[in-house]
Amino acid sequence: MEFADIFVGTLHREGVTEGAILLHVSGIKWRRSRREYDIARCRGLSGVKCDGVRAMLGGLAGLGGCAVKPVTPRTSLPIEDVPPPLAPIRAHKDRIFDITVCLRPFRAQGPRLETEMLGDTLVVHNYGHGGSGWSLSWGSGAIAVQKALATSPRLVAVIGCGALGLTSAILAQRAGVQVTIYCKDLVQQARSARATGSWTPDSRIALTQDAGPQFGVLWEQMAGTSWKTYRSYLGLAGNPVQFADRYNLSDIPFAQAHEKAEALNTMGFASYMDRIADITAHPQVLPPGANPFPVPYVRRSTGLQFNIHDYAHQLLNDFRLAGGQIVMREFHAPGEFTQLKEKVVINCTGYGARALWKDESIVPVRGQVGWLLPQPEVNYGLYYRDVSVVSRTDGIVVQSIAGGDLQGYKDSNETVSRAETDQAVGVIEELYSRMT
Repeated sequence: MEFADIFVGTLHREGVTEGAILLHVSGIKWRRSRREYDIARCRGLSGVKCDGVRAMLGGLAGLGGCAVKPVTPRTSLPIEDVPPPLAPIRAHKDRIFDITVCLRPFRAQGPRLETEMLGDTLVVHNYGHGGSGWSLSWGSGAIAVQKALATSPRLVAVIGCGALGLTSAILAQRAGVQVTIYCKDLVQQARSARATGSWTPDSRIALTQDAGPQFGVLWEQMAGTSWKTYRSYLGLAGNPVQFADRYNLSDIPFAQAHEKAEALNTMGFASYMDRIADITAHPQVLPPGANPFPVPYVRRSTGLQFNIHDYAHQLLNDFRLAGGQIVMREFHAPGEFTQLKEKVVINCTGYGARALWKDESIVPVRGQVGWLLPQPEVNYGLYYRDVSVVSRTDGIVVQSIAGGDLQGYKDSNETVSRAETDQAVGVIEELYSRMT
């Protein structure tokens, strides 16, 4: 009988259940009939040492015949920063249950936040946020609502029920205005529902040269307002908004990977994240001994993510409970806005504004995501070989982003490509096949 069997048997006699046992023996993987015990390398967790076997036991102070000694960490990270055991993602093609395509409304100048008059109707535009719609929605909505309330209206109409429309409507309600949303689709059927759900406030938000130096100041204002507002949605039932760890994996040093990414940015997409570095967690390189993946370079960060289906229901309920009305209606020309009883209108039509407003400044950026069956035990996301993975309550989102920000640029094709998703899932499947 192996020593591990004897040791575990001793623990059982002491009343310790299998679920409370975590054994570590360097370089060994041992399986029992009822449960797999990972006794691979110790990750610096406090515990007890018994003849070379390290055991971390939920509150057990000592074991018969074992000398209790503190475990020396095998990584340069402090113990509180050592990653916990990660549940593997079951990335198999037969677990793909849906594939969706979204067209992001990109404007080189940045979002359109202007006003104009149509007869006696004031129109406030709030669209063109690229891949940053959910992330910037509260901050952008605050600017739009401030402009809408300049004439002190009693009634306000919001056109569109996506990320920008819902948040603008709720902000107008909080200002004491009666709001009606007019939309072709509710948020669950809108393009906003097909987003990945990551906090990406500068994703395809503008081109640096076209937006100009002052846009960075406006962006920082929008990002800061949104960040603070999202705090009120943390910890709610269903986790509409939550923080999660994300691992960036690379086969080459990160400096080289950054150079390759920069070489793809031939159009000069803007980057503003350094402006909010004081409120967001900084990435942390995981040294040997703390790297849970079979690749040489891993960097971990912690950021916001949106479980969009739960979050969308939360926003809809908030709007309706505050007395908001929703009217299903499709608009075909700007002049139809003047037919509404509301004489102040916030236009949040996203990519639809290209056709509705004949706004050729909007460029479609196609993005496709595959949906793997949910795994509640997977509470992290990752990026590896141009594939992004976000684990949400409604599914695990897998997206190929080969080509960087230029991927999908000027592509308005909303037809699903099964091959694209199969390839992305295959990358993640291969990654976990190398994990022991």
